[in-house]
Amino acid sequence: MPVVSLSESLNDLLRLWGGDLPRAACAGQTVLPVWRVRAGAPLLLEGAPADLVHVVRTGAFKCQRVGEDGYEQVLAFLGPGDVPGIDALGSGRQSCSVVALEDSTVYALPARELDRLRLLHPALDQGLQRAVARQLADARRAVEMMSAVAAEVRLGRFLLWLSESMATRGQSPRRLLLRMSRRDIASLLGIAHETVSRAFSALTELGLLRVENRDVELLDLDGLRRCTRATRSSLVDLPATAATRRAPVLAA
Repeated sequence: MPVVSLSESLNDLLRLWGGDLPRAACAGQTVLPVWRVRAGAPLLLEGAPADLVHVVRTGAFKCQRVGEDGYEQVLAFLGPGDVPGIDALGSGRQSCSVVALEDSTVYALPARELDRLRLLHPALDQGLQRAVARQLADARRAVEMMSAVAAEVRLGRFLLWLSESMATRGQSPRRLLLRMSRRDIASLLGIAHETVSRAFSALTELGLLRVENRDVELLDLDGLRRCTRATRSSLVDLPATAATRRAPVLAA
């Protein structure tokens, strides 16, 4: 379970959401607890009361629900600046579990004080709205991933989404370190985890990727984008590139 690691001022959270956000002078006087969550530990449990609103400070998480048959369905992956469990404010109960994919930290804001903090600090309200809007856009992208027939296209769309997310956070859009397992990716995309391995192999043979364990290098972003346009069919014909080569299959 999460443990209190340290505390930081509200300004630190505002900087996480974007340095261009206007910050009130008193924001530095508002202190927020920072929780540490170990890899594999739950931050939120499905059905639990929504007493706190969390914002990911560092690390990565997955949102999942357990079906009646016991299957753990991955619904989303979250990173710095995202707000896991924000939808629970409507019902008062967590709609899914949130589990750390690596050692992570989160800000914890009491839900009962959130309205007061938003009124007191307009920059917090703006940042929260941006974060929620981004997560809604990510949910739409997840639907677009699932709409493709071919597993390679679904995987290509997922990698492009991940690339764009990394670029937004100031990281390399071409060199990706996958925090999630192959099984987690398969669950999100609605395919078998063995199919994920075959999809990685197909994309590497086209010269679009280089894969070594969980390190993925996007060699041809334009080619990958062309690949993802094939919604109702298999991979489109892509011209061979100088980067075409075989690469190791992603390990779990």
